[in-house]
Amino acid sequence: MRRSILSSLRAHLGRLIAACLAIVLGVGFGTLAMTAHASASNGIDETIGAKYRGVDTVVSPENASITATDVAKLKKLPQADSVVTLTTAYLTAAFPGLVRPAGLGVDALYDTTRIAGPGTSSGRLPTATNEIALPAKLAAKYKVAIGQTLRLNSYDGKSWNVTIVGLLDDSKSVGSSSAVATPAAVKRFEPDAFISAVGIAAKPGVDQQTLASAVQGALSGDLKVYTGEEWIQHEVESYTHGIDVLGGVFGMFAVIALFVACLVIGNTFTIVIAQRTREMALLRCVGASRRQVFSSVLAEASVVGVIASTIGVVFGIALSALGLALSREFDWGIPPVPLHLDLWSVFLPLLLGTFATIAAAVVPARRATKVAPLAALRPEAAPAAASKAGVLRLIVGFLLLTSGGSLLAGGARGHQVLIGVAGGVVSFLGVLAIGSLLVPALIRLLGALPARTGGVPSRIAVANAVRNPKRTAATTSALLIGVTLISLTCVGIASVRKTFDVSMDGQYPVDIMVAAYNEKMPAGAEQQLRDIKGVTQVVPVSRVDVKTGGQELPVTGIDQSSAGSVIHNPELVAQLKPGTALLDHSTMHMLGVEDGGKLTVVSGARKLTLTAQGATGLDAITITAADLHRLAPGTAVSGFWLASDPKADGAEVIDAVQQSIPTVKELSVEGGLAERSSYTKIFDVLLIVGIGLLGVSVLIALVGVGNTLSLSVLERTRENALLRAMGLTRRQLRGMLAVESLLMALVAAGLGIALGLIYGWTGTSALMAGQTSDGGVEYAVPLGLLATIAAVAAIAGLLASVLPARRAAKVSPAGALANE
Repeated sequence: MRRSILSSLRAHLGRLIAACLAIVLGVGFGTLAMTAHASASNGIDETIGAKYRGVDTVVSPENASITATDVAKLKKLPQADSVVTLTTAYLTAAFPGLVRPAGLGVDALYDTTRIAGPGTSSGRLPTATNEIALPAKLAAKYKVAIGQTLRLNSYDGKSWNVTIVGLLDDSKSVGSSSAVATPAAVKRFEPDAFISAVGIAAKPGVDQQTLASAVQGALSGDLKVYTGEEWIQHEVESYTHGIDVLGGVFGMFAVIALFVACLVIGNTFTIVIAQRTREMALLRCVGASRRQVFSSVLAEASVVGVIASTIGVVFGIALSALGLALSREFDWGIPPVPLHLDLWSVFLPLLLGTFATIAAAVVPARRATKVAPLAALRPEAAPAAASKAGVLRLIVGFLLLTSGGSLLAGGARGHQVLIGVAGGVVSFLGVLAIGSLLVPALIRLLGALPARTGGVPSRIAVANAVRNPKRTAATTSALLIGVTLISLTCVGIASVRKTFDVSMDGQYPVDIMVAAYNEKMPAGAEQQLRDIKGVTQVVPVSRVDVKTGGQELPVTGIDQSSAGSVIHNPELVAQLKPGTALLDHSTMHMLGVEDGGKLTVVSGARKLTLTAQGATGLDAITITAADLHRLAPGTAVSGFWLASDPKADGAEVIDAVQQSIPTVKELSVEGGLAERSSYTKIFDVLLIVGIGLLGVSVLIALVGVGNTLSLSVLERTRENALLRAMGLTRRQLRGMLAVESLLMALVAAGLGIALGLIYGWTGTSALMAGQTSDGGVEYAVPLGLLATIAAVAAIAGLLASVLPARRAAKVSPAGALANE
């Protein structure tokens, strides 16, 4: 049988290429996900470990502040060899070219004989109170170099000139880094500087747990004590939580890709076995037992699985190395991470790919054992179409669909994500179970138009597409999974983003609020703001201090006609009218005013009575500019409200606004743009990653479509030859196969998009309804993305038919009819 297996592999190698490609993609994607996750986690481990090298115990102020008395107690412990305080002063630095100082944290240097400390990439560490070392990335950002003088300012109005003597090596740092100065300098900058932690090195012979116990006994119970290993693990987990979540998402998509590959493999082996009916029968005639035939098919699958999985592992590792190299080449905001391989990331995808291939071949192998020896003596006939789905399978499918739909609805109503996910999985399994009934029906419905208008080739294409319901359902199922998941991702992210935008409009209705206190805005301030890239609207506002309810509060006035261009909440815009005052809820609570109540404000000799309405995200009291003019005529412009382009980089827009209007000494910049922009970036990244990852499963599915058509061409060789002999041209034959492939792709795309809408909306309801203030959820239909998905599926379906159609068109009608 060994020779027979090798001979069979050589003879049918071309037919197994598609199955190999599906496994290569599935395993390669899984290897990529696991290798990237392992590399990121290992890089974080090494970075944090190097930062805290030599630390045996750490005291963290999680529930109380660390005082000088606590530090003194620690230094007296007989188990402690070195005690260092991690102290930070928070200042502002007047970097060259900036209109206003930027925030800067300054850490105090400490004894590094036992515990690792900061190192420099150039220059040296400070030794005097008028010296400082800056992080290299920060120095590059603000274009400062060693030897330059920098002016530091404290928040209580003090200033110092310091000289930059070194640049800190922050090439492998995680997050932002602080500058460093001598302990005396930090004490001068901020006498009560915040102690973020105390690191302690043990004396020789004292283990970490013994030292930690001694430290805990010397301090109050409000301070948290970690061993060195526990602290490193604590810091690693704070950074890798997102990596672990992302790794889980990658792993989920990898499993999906492998599952889709299994469908393609199973379908491939099913058709290959059907093509080899006479070969299997001949083996039985010469003495091969059922067990030997079964084993030979599984052996072929094992060889295919091992080879394809090995190629997939190499492919995945190569992609991981390429991605990590690109992350080092381009500034993606993450520290450089070297490629790290472990046993799990290499052997697990290899084993899963091999096992998945063997498992997918079990059913075709069992079918091969049922071939009777006499089949070799009969004339070879075209394989019969599979029977329709059994009644039992349909009943189970409808039960799964019903129960899954109930769970899905229950999860959406009860805001239970896990119940919703379970309902989605169960209902989708129900769809797959009834696929042999549902997919042919949809193909007949969709194919009605081309069957009427496309002539005989189109009618034959529709008939061919539904002649084997189980195979057609299996072929479209692979593509259906990918399209459903992509549609679900697009619809879900679009709905979450819309829900988030509406929620943000309620909490932060204005993107940016610019205000100057105790000084007037210059005449050209509005134009300066308009010239900033990313700013789309600028509306001036005025402010005056008034007396009301025994309190002195600021009142902001804005022009009613232009307020809607910068206030994103339509309800607030509608409420802002003459005679109405919009109060934030804290102000309403302080003044004891309710919605619809009367509010009297006094400015000098003028008094104005307004109707109070609750508002969130605006100033303490907001009224129309006309009411403000009645209350305080001639009030100058004191600020501006800005709207920004949703596609603009929010951080860059805010930086530009903060550095605008140089004649104003103190410029206040507030609003929801920073938070809105950060979440928008997250949504964009999730959408790109989701579509990219799920695209792999679609690619595998399209390989399956092409494979099915190729093998169907082999099945229908004599049939196609007869059609050619009856007058069907090569072009019509290619068109017939293209229509068949297009119908399967469009049915999978249409059904997948419909399911994606349902799952995306119910998933959004389960996830977001409990997260918004009013429990409301906004549902979105990303028509552009969904149309693109359908178009790509259609084009890909047509492309999948090109090679099979060319192969079919090359067959000579006379030769094929003469072939037994």
